[in-house]
Amino acid sequence: MKKLGKLYLALVIFFLYVPIFVLIVFSFNETKSRSVFSGFTLDWYRKLFQNDIIISSLVNTIIIAVAASIISTILGTLAAIGINSMRKVPKTIVMNITNMPIINPEIVTGVSLMLLFVFFAARMNLEFGFVTLLIAHITFDVPYVILNIMPKFRQMDPHLYEAAQDLGCSPFKAFRKVVLPEIMPGVVSGFLMSFTYSLDDFVISYFTSGSTSQTLPVTIYSMTRRKVSPEINALSTIIFAAVVIILIVKNVIETRQFKKKEA
Repeated sequence: MKKLGKLYLALVIFFLYVPIFVLIVFSFNETKSRSVFSGFTLDWYRKLFQNDIIISSLVNTIIIAVAASIISTILGTLAAIGINSMRKVPKTIVMNITNMPIINPEIVTGVSLMLLFVFFAARMNLEFGFVTLLIAHITFDVPYVILNIMPKFRQMDPHLYEAAQDLGCSPFKAFRKVVLPEIMPGVVSGFLMSFTYSLDDFVISYFTSGSTSQTLPVTIYSMTRRKVSPEINALSTIIFAAVVIILIVKNVIETRQFKKKEA
């Protein structure tokens, strides 16, 4: 069974990382060929940073991801506080409604939001673009924030807030000094998950973006419909390298913190 487990793990790693390795190799290919490596070059990386469409889409994606994550974290935290104070039956109903966007297929959410924006566009002169993208991303980010924060409320002693007020804290100070530190890991996890989903989302962004404001996944999809350029390979390589560096830094920091705690 151990040998089978190792074989299964090796196959999973092979199918996951070999395509990425091939993509990285051909990002340095001298020609546009996707099957023959004819020589080493960095021209595709140079052309990537000269491509205004890709750079503007990347900047737009980061701005939307950061803005949607911050707004979603604030709204989700406030919503989680309100849901936690509800009674059992209303809390269960609200949580089921909150979880629906997570369970719902993305294409259903994307088409629904598109139809909603079309409805308002006909009556309020609303145009598809940055605003519709931001609203759409906030819509599917908020449930993930709530989902991350609610378990922290269940782990927290429900009498801590009242005890802080009995000891002289105002309601806001009791929340800031007692409740917020307890739920902060959930808040941070919700923010990071929101940022990741906003950065990576394609389906909902495809239905809610306009011609003037597109995210990077939508731009890449539009480019691949015509012809796959090695510039996309270069961009994917940079994104993969950035993710690997972030993971290494995160693991180093966690290892150092663990060693300090042990010491």
